[in-house]
Amino acid sequence: MQLRHLKTLLTPQDSAAKVTCMAWAPNNTKFAVCTVDRVVLIYDEQGERRDKFSTKPLDSKYGKQSYIVNDMAFSPDSTKIAIGQSDNIIFVYRIGEDWGDKKAICNKFVQTSAVTCLLWPADQSIVYGLVDGKVRLANTQTSKSSTIYGTESCVVSLASNVSGKGILSGHADGTVVRYFFNDEGSGDSQGKLLMHPCPPYALAWAANSIMVGGCDKKVVAYGREGHVLQTFEYSRDRTEREFTVAVTSPSGQSVVFGSYDRLRVFNWAPRRGVWDEAKPKEILNLYTITSLAWKKDGSRLCAGTLCGGVELFDCCLRRTIYKNKFEMTYVGLSQVIVRNLSTGTRVVLKSHYGYEIEEVKIMGKDRYLVAHTSDTLLLGDLLTNKLSEVAWPGSGGNEKFFFENESVCMIFNAGELSLVEYSNNEILGSVRTEFMNPHLISVRLNERKQRGVEDNKKLAYLIDIKTICIVDLAGGYNLGTINQNSKIDWLELNETGRKLLFRDKKLRLHLYDIETSVKTTLLSFCSYVQWVPDSDVVVAQNRGNLCVWYSIDSPESITMFPIKGDIVDLEREDGKTDVIVTEGVSTVTYTLDEGLIEFGTAIDDGDYDRATAFLETLEMSPETEAMWKTLSKLALEAHQLHIAERCFAALGDVSTVRFLHQTNQIADKVSDEMGGDGTEFFQVRAHIAMLDKNFKLAEMHYMEQNSIDEAIEMYQELHMWDDCIAVAEAKGHPELDSLRGNYYQWLTETGQDEKAGEVKEGEADFQGAINLYLKAGLPAKAARLAISRPEITSNSDTISRIAASLIKGEFYERAGDLYEKIRNNQRALECYVKGGAFRKAVELARLAFPAEVVKLEESWGDYLVQQKQMDAAINHFIEAGCSLKAIEAAIAARQWKKAVHILELQEDPAAGKYYVKIAQYYASLQEYEVAEQLFVKGGHVKDAIDMFTTAGRWEEAHKLAVTCMTEEEVTALYISRAQELERDLKFKEAERLFATTHLHLAKEMEAESRFSEAEYHFMEADEWKAAVHMYRVNDMWEEAHRVAKSHGGPGAQKQVAYLWARSLGGEAAVKLLNKFNLLEYAIEFAANNFSFDFAFDLARASCKEKIPEIHLKHAIYLEDEGKFAEAEFEFIKAGKPKEAVFMYVHNKDWASAQRVAEGHDPDSVSEVLVGQAKFCFEQKEFQKAEAFLLRAQRPELAVKYYKDADMWSDAMRICKEYIPNKLSLLQEEYERETSKKGVGGVEGLLEQAKEWEQSGEHSRAVECYLKVKDDSNSALMEKCWMKAAELSIKFLSADRAVEVVQMVGPRLTQLRKYNAAAELYLNMNLIKDAIDVFIEGEEWNKAKRVAKELEPRYEDYVDQKYKEHLKNQGKVDSLVGVDVMAALDMYAERGQWEKCLETASKQNFKILQKYVALYATHLIKEEDAPKALQLYIQHGAPPNPQNFNIYKRLFLDLINLPDGPESYRMWADLRNFLLQLCENLSRSAEANSPAHEDFEQMLLIAHYYATRSATRGVTQMVSLPAKLSVSLLRHTELVPADKAFYEAGLACRAVGWENMAFIFLNHFLDLCDAFDEGTLDALDHTDFLDTDIPFEVSVPTKLCVTEAQREEIRDWVLMVSMDNRLEQVLPRDERNSYEASLVAANTGLRSLPCVLTGYPVLRDKIEFPSVGKAANKKDWNNFLVTTKTTHSSECQDVLKFISQWCGGLPASGFSFQ
Repeated sequence: MQLRHLKTLLTPQDSAAKVTCMAWAPNNTKFAVCTVDRVVLIYDEQGERRDKFSTKPLDSKYGKQSYIVNDMAFSPDSTKIAIGQSDNIIFVYRIGEDWGDKKAICNKFVQTSAVTCLLWPADQSIVYGLVDGKVRLANTQTSKSSTIYGTESCVVSLASNVSGKGILSGHADGTVVRYFFNDEGSGDSQGKLLMHPCPPYALAWAANSIMVGGCDKKVVAYGREGHVLQTFEYSRDRTEREFTVAVTSPSGQSVVFGSYDRLRVFNWAPRRGVWDEAKPKEILNLYTITSLAWKKDGSRLCAGTLCGGVELFDCCLRRTIYKNKFEMTYVGLSQVIVRNLSTGTRVVLKSHYGYEIEEVKIMGKDRYLVAHTSDTLLLGDLLTNKLSEVAWPGSGGNEKFFFENESVCMIFNAGELSLVEYSNNEILGSVRTEFMNPHLISVRLNERKQRGVEDNKKLAYLIDIKTICIVDLAGGYNLGTINQNSKIDWLELNETGRKLLFRDKKLRLHLYDIETSVKTTLLSFCSYVQWVPDSDVVVAQNRGNLCVWYSIDSPESITMFPIKGDIVDLEREDGKTDVIVTEGVSTVTYTLDEGLIEFGTAIDDGDYDRATAFLETLEMSPETEAMWKTLSKLALEAHQLHIAERCFAALGDVSTVRFLHQTNQIADKVSDEMGGDGTEFFQVRAHIAMLDKNFKLAEMHYMEQNSIDEAIEMYQELHMWDDCIAVAEAKGHPELDSLRGNYYQWLTETGQDEKAGEVKEGEADFQGAINLYLKAGLPAKAARLAISRPEITSNSDTISRIAASLIKGEFYERAGDLYEKIRNNQRALECYVKGGAFRKAVELARLAFPAEVVKLEESWGDYLVQQKQMDAAINHFIEAGCSLKAIEAAIAARQWKKAVHILELQEDPAAGKYYVKIAQYYASLQEYEVAEQLFVKGGHVKDAIDMFTTAGRWEEAHKLAVTCMTEEEVTALYISRAQELERDLKFKEAERLFATTHLHLAKEMEAESRFSEAEYHFMEADEWKAAVHMYRVNDMWEEAHRVAKSHGGPGAQKQVAYLWARSLGGEAAVKLLNKFNLLEYAIEFAANNFSFDFAFDLARASCKEKIPEIHLKHAIYLEDEGKFAEAEFEFIKAGKPKEAVFMYVHNKDWASAQRVAEGHDPDSVSEVLVGQAKFCFEQKEFQKAEAFLLRAQRPELAVKYYKDADMWSDAMRICKEYIPNKLSLLQEEYERETSKKGVGGVEGLLEQAKEWEQSGEHSRAVECYLKVKDDSNSALMEKCWMKAAELSIKFLSADRAVEVVQMVGPRLTQLRKYNAAAELYLNMNLIKDAIDVFIEGEEWNKAKRVAKELEPRYEDYVDQKYKEHLKNQGKVDSLVGVDVMAALDMYAERGQWEKCLETASKQNFKILQKYVALYATHLIKEEDAPKALQLYIQHGAPPNPQNFNIYKRLFLDLINLPDGPESYRMWADLRNFLLQLCENLSRSAEANSPAHEDFEQMLLIAHYYATRSATRGVTQMVSLPAKLSVSLLRHTELVPADKAFYEAGLACRAVGWENMAFIFLNHFLDLCDAFDEGTLDALDHTDFLDTDIPFEVSVPTKLCVTEAQREEIRDWVLMVSMDNRLEQVLPRDERNSYEASLVAANTGLRSLPCVLTGYPVLRDKIEFPSVGKAANKKDWNNFLVTTKTTHSSECQDVLKFISQWCGGLPASGFSFQ
């Protein structure tokens, strides 16, 4: 802290004129000084005097001189000043907020002794000390004062702590006493704290200790409990005098003591935990300082003196300019003043926890402040001056900040989004998300006030790219999750947080209503969308249309305008809303209907009068009508009935208007007569319920007031006679009989004979009921009643009438039942047959008319054929012995195998005609073998042949034809068939058929040696090659040659001639070939086809010049075959000895090559030697190679090979000896190579360098040494380069030496000679380079030692590099000891989760849980939910709201897993985990929150699953799993609905509850169909109307069953429904409600669920110690007995859990052992 004198506010006088006290206002705008003449002067913050007022004595009679002002203080709101006077009084003056406001005394506190000092802490009353030693409290609101504590010694000083929650009083006897209004959890003691050696006039309470000064010239720092920490001794300083006053900086980290001519400044050093004294501020002739005051923002200090002077000092640690826009003044370690240089506005940034502010940044278009301390994060809005400080443990500064929302800062760090509301010091909420684009996050904080909503804070964000989560930040619970099937690229909540708009990648715009959880698709191809500010109006673009929704509650009401361009912006100001559209290069503005927008706002604000007034100005249109509807609904909800009446009038709903008008008349009359709100009158409330069609509620309102007649009248008006009579019966109404009569009369008058019949039936007048049913044309109903009542079946007249009506109405089956009941079997049989009820007819005939059964079976079959039920008809025809009809039915039903089976059993020749039909079917399936058998059996062989020929299967056709036809017939058949095909223009098929015929004939002729006829047929079949082959085989070469020549072309002719010649051989062959002029061709052909003997024979006979060529070809063939000696002979015969040499060279047979060359081709000898030399060089046999080349007289090649092998000395030697003229060129080339490679010339460079060194040319020697480069000899390079460095350091200039070292250093580093390089750098004092070398060589200890000893400022640099090295190298185990959070993050990134959790567990629980949550999230993504569950079982389930989504997802994933026989352990673990979580929640801030209730429900579900798994398969408890499966149906908002209904249905079916099984499985099939359609809109829920099974369930993401299982269920449901043996009604209990429903249908009363079965607990119940836990006695006892007898460990575990969950077991008890 430095003090800099700014100005003198009050000039000192020449004599004593003590400034008695001073004070700064908390808002930093006013500074007050009290002078010796008792006048208070008030200055502004720039130090200009703006106001003053005089103080008053206790009593004016004592005069102005009777007192002095000892102390004063500003009120916390800066509008009042408390003045403490020596005449035993405190006055409180109101000075106002503005300069020049009238000053007035607003409080007086008279005391028993003089006031010596006072304080006015924030949030507290005035604290003051008296001469008599008391410390008191003055309450300005009650104008009363009280004593806090009393002592025996005068109070000489008072000081408060930084927060103002505690005070210290210093007393004349040296005592210092501490008192807390609130110790803020510090646990510090109260009362006498310490005893100072002298009176503590200078008393200061800093952030970390208490500092005291007095007349002993010492400043002593005391600890929190009064022990001495430090003493600053000034008694030997003769210029120092007593310390008169002390003041603490607002941050508590600096203290200033005033003495004579001097201000002493003490600063707290947090790292060392001690006070440091800064340089004192000494001002000559200042004299004793009597008063000090520190401005509340810490930037100014004022000192008042004995001579009446007031000096103003600037206080700061440092001052910086940021971006040339802001000035940052650090007035303390934990306090910074940020001033805008252009506007002059400023903000005081202060850490409330006293942490040192490390860095301040201004971000977000220069509007927002961000500052870090070691443990917190400070955020601020410069525009609104709202500041926040939130806990933020070291994150490494990797956060990303988003300032798109004006009221909240979004901070993204390590996959976690945290929200901080400006001016709130708690993190508003944290969620895990990977998506930090501001368009994918929407936050709304109290942006528009709503009726009845105090704290409205909502967040919408992405869990993954297809899933949106909506969170209530105020309540900390999840409002909903939206799963989308395509990626989401934009979302935004409306200002009230009730609606969410979002768009996906397919440009579809969706609206989600958060309250109803309904999603609506608004628009396709949406390129722009935005909420209109301050309203719920939406503007969007769809291709060429501007779309506006003025009433978003009616998404179908859309206003569209065609536009030519693209929307770029939306502006709303001065009561006008404009949509900005770019059309080409120009910009066009479309103005929206502000009135419609205003309506929506009025609705949201609840100002329905304003909304009505506005709507009355509009003409009726679809949009206006939608708004009237919305307003009518809201007005009714708010009981604003006059407005509702006006709305329905506008909508033209006359009946509702009339009804509301009557209601309003009643309400107004009640209001006039009785006062109050007329809408609360029971008649009005009943009318509103009637309007809502909630007649039971209306009845309840009437009954509560005993207005029975009005309730009856209501039901009569509505013609709801059943309810009307029920009310009358319940209340024993005297007009009950009359009402019944009226009801019956009304029914007969209105022609409702059926209903009248039901009434008669209810009154047991069965005859009358039957008459009415018959009159209503309902004979079936009459028949049902007649059959059930024996007394009516005996009345033949009635029965005849009913039967006649049934027959007339064609209810033959029901008539048959009736006749059968009265034993008129003949008529019954006739009716059954007429009605097609053959099953009943046959059953009756078997008993009464056995002879008719066969005939009935046939009739039944005929009937089924008429009904197109061919399958069913077959068996009935077989039963009737009508085989032909059975076959026809089987064919019609396409039951081909069955038809064949019946056919094979027939002896009737008439049945043969069916073979063709069946065979034709199999032929169409290309099952030709089966078809062939059937055709043959049916005597239709020709059809079978036709089938084969049509399919192109000529062989089968021919084979079949031959077996049953003569050859002539076969031929005739084939030819006639071919001619038919030809006529049908199917030429290819005809050709193939002809060809097949001819080929067959040709082969037969050939077998009979009828060659010419065979040739004819071969030609006809286009098979000339077969003819040639025939002649060749039979040695008829001339014929073969003729056929080949005439049909095969020149190639075939030559081929046949060659083969003919080969067959002849010798002279005859030559003659023949000469005859055809094919001799040369034959020789060539023979040689090419390796027939060398034949080729030689031909050549020797007539073409000797061809012999060498044949020898050469033979030699090449032999070489390829590896017969080299024979090949050599042939090459020499062919006159090609060089080729033989090359053959041997190629095969490295040097001796043979040499032999052949010397014997037959001397010119090739040198080539053999060169080849041999080259081979020796490759084998590294250099001496041999050289000898061969010199023998071959090719020294230049020896030089070349030595050069290529880098053997320059040998090359030089050969060159010098054999080709000296080329020696100089070779030397030049050698020098060029050495300069290029730097390896071969190393010796030369070394010699040169040594020469330069010896001659004293050190610079050149250095150059030479530096040029040395030999990668194969790193030791030599190191030695040379070190020599270069050594010479440069010793003999060259410092600059040159540095250059050389900087060249050599990196080279040595490359050679990994780190120590040598570092030593060189240190020699030249290049410490940073030395450190970098050690770091590169991973010599960390040496790097640290060098930094520590030679340049301490690089210590942090080395540490940072070490951490980075450990991270990059993945040495996580070492990193743990340096930066544990980074190590944990690395473990997590690398998937080393066990290691990560083991390390985290050694830190604190919070860190462990963070990584447990990360691992669990990873496992859930990997679809390994059971492992994630085990993770929480092992590490516990903390009730952190951030984890709730993980817990819920974990639960849902496990619930979706299939329930196998070994599932108990998983369900038990899930149940135990949820129990632990719920217990933790009940002890946390989340107790009884919606999230807590959700988890309690999940616990219940998990318990049901576990219990069901434990009891499944236990025979004594067969019904228990079924009951649990049924109970789970009430939880289908969490349990997948398809799975729940499937399991419940199967469980019920297994225990024989077929009614329930049928209903549940039928509903399961409906759900499956809904899944296929993708919507539940068509789902029928009537079966569950009066149950607690939820209506609203989500569409399953995938079905829990396979297609086969689904079909099995469908077949069973179909079978049961066809049997008509079950009623589709759920079973009911004594409450007349569904037996498994907890809620009674009639009364609405809710029963407790049984802890074992989930069924309602009604009568015999067993209660548990925990409230709300009970069981049905029968089920409980059964479970106990079974558990004991079976010793099932799983059942025992269930009991153990119930004991824990329900607070113990009932008195009967159970032992787990």
